[in-house]
Amino acid sequence: MKQIRKSEKLYDGITDINENLVKSAQADENKTAGSHWKKRVYAAAAVALAAAAAVCIMLWPRGAADTVTAHALAEADYPEMAPFPDETKYMRNGELDFDAYMEDYDVWWADIRQRGELTGYEKGLDGFLQRSTKQFLSGAGEKNIAYSPLNVYMALGMLAELTDGDSRQQVLDLLGSGDMEQLRRQASDLWNANYRSDGAVYSVLASSIWLNEDVDFVQKTMDTLAEIYYASAYQGKMGSKELNQMFQNWLNEQTGGLLKEQVSSIGLNPQTVLALATTVHYQAKWYNEFSKEKTKAGVFHTASKDVDCDFMHKEKSDEHYYWGEKFSAVAQNLDESGSMWFILPDEGVSIDELLSDEQAVEFLMSEEKRAEWEDKKYLMVNLSVPVFDITSQIQLEDGLKALGVTDVFDADRSDFSPMTKKLDGIYISTAEHAVRVTVDEEGVSAAAYTVMMADAGGAMPPEKEVDFILDRPFLFVITGNDGLPLFTGVVNDPVSDKG
Repeated sequence: MKQIRKSEKLYDGITDINENLVKSAQADENKTAGSHWKKRVYAAAAVALAAAAAVCIMLWPRGAADTVTAHALAEADYPEMAPFPDETKYMRNGELDFDAYMEDYDVWWADIRQRGELTGYEKGLDGFLQRSTKQFLSGAGEKNIAYSPLNVYMALGMLAELTDGDSRQQVLDLLGSGDMEQLRRQASDLWNANYRSDGAVYSVLASSIWLNEDVDFVQKTMDTLAEIYYASAYQGKMGSKELNQMFQNWLNEQTGGLLKEQVSSIGLNPQTVLALATTVHYQAKWYNEFSKEKTKAGVFHTASKDVDCDFMHKEKSDEHYYWGEKFSAVAQNLDESGSMWFILPDEGVSIDELLSDEQAVEFLMSEEKRAEWEDKKYLMVNLSVPVFDITSQIQLEDGLKALGVTDVFDADRSDFSPMTKKLDGIYISTAEHAVRVTVDEEGVSAAAYTVMMADAGGAMPPEKEVDFILDRPFLFVITGNDGLPLFTGVVNDPVSDKG
């Protein structure tokens, strides 16, 4: 699919910044700051999901800059999309102008159909999705936990662009990519398949590059990041108030302000060489909303106690009911988009036990497996879902090491030569992932960021009707339009994270 880019190079002059370029870039920023975002057409969304990932490559100080600057070199443009036709705008004297509506609907649907023609890019992703989800969701105890697989995938993909040798190969092995060309094709197609900005659904995977004004970077690598990941470019004095504020503003803007508290603690320090930030922001509506009048107080059974919470209800709803040896599951569709899956372990089966079950994890992560699942039945489902608002933070370093990505954390073994030829001893020192997911009658709000900083069988269901009551710890998966998991998580206590 054709990608619409700015005509000028994103990174002209990176290796030779002078005062004229600084003044010019600052003037351009004043003219264009926020222009892209003002063009956003947000959905009348009952479902809002967002994820942010930041990869910060840092090392020990090599001297302070003489000036304090913070400016945008360039900002990415995204493909234009035909707008979803709002029926209310086609009403004429109380009646729908059907011909005009269908004309615009056909244009919109042709755009959606073209985007859906991207196929094959999901091949090879199952290994990463299953291994990383099991790694990062297990061992939560009684805490709530959540993880954004595609967000971490995009961050690791960009990390692979910055590395070489064993450092790169370890990342490629985890992502299931045979080489960089395969990774780039997959990442580009994944980006386009998940891109929606049409007024019905908002789904954008954004990226940015934050450059130290005192360091020379490899131009070819910067251009690749811009082309494949739609990366905007910013440059300034690392650790300065101005650049930190720009960095936080960018993250908040890309995640719809859903992570302000978490973002406020993120900053670039004087040792930062280059930082990458990737985000996922997703908005859609439930296909069939929950009625607020049916929400009632109930009891949720955590592992150690009972807690009171509100439950949303849908009675006698026609649903596909799935079951495995240790779980059962149902899904709620999102309008013009993916689904939210609820996976309930059988009585006596813990979350960690379920995550250790290969069959369950395949069901959890693979759209193809769910489509081929034999143990399913179309039933009347009485669904009860707790209203919840959960927050979790995951330290990714140990998990990534356990998954085979080790060298980038070791200054003596890491290879960041594709990023810069001027410095040695660059290594990642911290890797953190934070997520918030809120579910109510109107839908879901979710946000996540990843920060990496581097220094120098269930039984057969009833015949016709089943009660599916999420009143004990359960798993969830939120998929995008292509069925890939944008968010996964474990709800051990739906009220523990409320302020």
